[in-house]
Amino acid sequence: MTWHVNILTLFPDMFPGCLGQSLSGKALEKGIWSFKTVNIRDFGEGVHKSVDDTPYGGGAGMVMRADVIEKALLSLDAPGSRKIYLSPRGKPLTQKLAQELSETPEITLLCGRYEGVDQRLLDAHDLEEISIGDYVLSGGEPAALILMDACIRLLPGVLGNMETPVEESFTENRLEYPHYTRPAKWTAADGKTWEVPAVLQSGDHAKIKAWRAEQSENITKARRPDLLTTEATEKKKRNTEY
Repeated sequence: MTWHVNILTLFPDMFPGCLGQSLSGKALEKGIWSFKTVNIRDFGEGVHKSVDDTPYGGGAGMVMRADVIEKALLSLDAPGSRKIYLSPRGKPLTQKLAQELSETPEITLLCGRYEGVDQRLLDAHDLEEISIGDYVLSGGEPAALILMDACIRLLPGVLGNMETPVEESFTENRLEYPHYTRPAKWTAADGKTWEVPAVLQSGDHAKIKAWRAEQSENITKARRPDLLTTEATEKKKRNTEY
């Protein structure tokens, strides 16, 4: 089954962008995933195909019009699609959410511009809002590419080693352990010599697994303790439900 993405945007040439390269590009060629862009400008009003207007209540910037976006949205004829608006005020894009979206046959992404989108459009068509981080971009297109990339790599047949997504950062609310490759001993430009941890060269798979788990735990505690708090909260919730 092909995973399909509809993209409502003022800049359709931004897609597939980097997703047309490497593993995601090969997966696109194989039909593992597909996409369709809809140029919102095509549904604009008047001679100049206007898609925005000044905000009620005053303030800087312009707001994308509900009536224009609705026409673009309805042109898709995709009633079963999961509709998403990329927004800094949305719920965070997590690995768990990416997995969930990758298992959804069809999604529709709305890429905003200017000061955002008329709230009535979001309410009328029940768009869920998703954020890729606590910062503001010039538009939703880069966010859409990031969301798509996070999902595409989880699709069956995209990654060569299917163990990879299981051991990655955030899969179990943990950051990933360090990686090393040849040479076993490496001298940096400053003359300092660095060696691969002995346990990784031991061939003892049980010890290697334990070392990686310990490293993952320590790195998470040091850099993202919030992930451990989230895990504890989720575990408490599950116990309460049972």
